[in-house]
Amino acid sequence: MTKAAREIVLVTGLSGAGKASILRVLEDLGFETVDNPPIAILESLVGDGVLPLAAGIDARTRDFDAAAVLRVLERLRLRSDINVSLIFATAEDEALLRRYTESRRRHPLAPGGPMGSRVLDGIAREKALLEALRDTADLMIDTSELPLADLRRMIEGRFAPDAAAGLAVSVLSFAYPKGLPREADLVFDVRFLRNPHYDPMLRPMTGQAAPVAAFIDADPDFSAFWQRLRDFLELLLPRYAAEGKKYFTIAVGCTGGKHRSVLVAERLAGHLREAGWRVDLAHRELKLAGGQASPSGASTAPGQEALSQAS
Repeated sequence: MTKAAREIVLVTGLSGAGKASILRVLEDLGFETVDNPPIAILESLVGDGVLPLAAGIDARTRDFDAAAVLRVLERLRLRSDINVSLIFATAEDEALLRRYTESRRRHPLAPGGPMGSRVLDGIAREKALLEALRDTADLMIDTSELPLADLRRMIEGRFAPDAAAGLAVSVLSFAYPKGLPREADLVFDVRFLRNPHYDPMLRPMTGQAAPVAAFIDADPDFSAFWQRLRDFLELLLPRYAAEGKKYFTIAVGCTGGKHRSVLVAERLAGHLREAGWRVDLAHRELKLAGGQASPSGASTAPGQEALSQAS
């Protein structure tokens, strides 16, 4: 029997975006965790141990250099006895500024001056320093509006000891006016479908409701679109898996993020699960509005604690 590769997770990202929270979840999953080890000792830290290892690396790390981190990452990925992932935590500037203002902590790269401008200058500097790592990350997590419970669920779904190997697929619905999801690898625009918003009976419902599903199913172009979407992904996903990609996020957008995108995301997640893929489902705008729980099990009840730690 072939021995399973040891999991090595490098966690990086913007200060205040939740790197420490991610490390805590990994520690709860049985990972040895270390925050900000010098880059020069990172490979020796990985060594030939048995337990999975998670290391936090950011601009505060002594001798930090993104190019040096990438060189270490490249060498580690050549090893057959370990499975290496790079997580990048990010958030919108407004969310980061709010977290630093609430915590009254100083941004590690902030210059002197008024609090708000200092933090924003620090964020800009850090983005420039970390750009190469962001572009290379296996998994990017935007915590701007992400509750801690959902962050935990996301990490547990990918790194729990009993998690299946292979490509993990996330399906996310969203509203275009509120911006594209940063973590999306592939985006589908379903605004061409008939909009239930203009039916007074359907407007208060979501795409999880049977009457909304029936309304969208009745669109004369939905059936052809749905078949082509499934065919496209049946071709695409195995190719990404064969190339060694570990995480793939499919975003489905409409105008309000409540009806059409939710219905298509629900159907797509169900179809991919039936096809044998490991799938996580989330509805971004339903969470922001305090909507119902998704079938993936993530609670989105009003008042759920949002990620707020400046770490």
